Amino acid sequence: MMKTLGQLVLSLFFVFWLGCQQQTWESAMAAGQQAIQQGNYADAERLLLLAVRKAEEFGLEDRRVAVSLSQLAQVYAGQGKYVEAEPVYLQALKIYQTVHGEFHADVAATLNNLGVLHRMYGQYAQAEPLLTRALAIKERLFGLSHPDVALSVVNLAQLHVVQGQPEKAEPLYRRALTIREQVLGPSHPEVAKTLEDLANVLRKLGHADEAVLLEVRARTIRATRS
Repeated sequence: MMKTLGQLVLSLFFVFWLGCQQQTWESAMAAGQQAIQQGNYADAERLLLLAVRKAEEFGLEDRRVAVSLSQLAQVYAGQGKYVEAEPVYLQALKIYQTVHGEFHADVAATLNNLGVLHRMYGQYAQAEPLLTRALAIKERLFGLSHPDVALSVVNLAQLHVVQGQPEKAEPLYRRALTIREQVLGPSHPEVAKTLEDLANVLRKLGHADEAVLLEVRARTIRATRS
């Protein structure tokens, strides 16, 4: 009887401890995100490092660790600290793959962020396979016509633009435009942005007439929403 009572007390204490730890982690994450919104990256970095430490108390491969690391990596990337951001993203990716397997939205998002990071850092050869993998996972999870799929398509298109390959970017922008028109509607700001990006590529390819039409349409969308 005493043993059973002792086990019950320990179980209740453990549940209480977990609840406190969860609350502490959530508070650190929320404060870190608020600091990001305020542009206070030094505080955001400090708070997110705290969130990582608190998350690790649940286990080094707990999903909360990966969530905290992903947010921290974004803070590093936002400050141009690409060297610091990459290993943090990779650590988050490894945890997500362990927890979820390869085909999960968290894995796709982290691959996408890594690809964008490499693109921003000028490491185009490393960026392309990451962005391609992210797109393939999203297509498998969400289908071919989904906003997240369109985002990955655009990220690949942007990579080809900075590589000086507008001919590869054009069909990708057209695909993203079709998805966004279908899913978001023809007058959505994301549609206007995609029209502008496609127009820019068309000008590089010497198709100025079509580019003008797309630019006019983009301006019309923005004017009606202002």
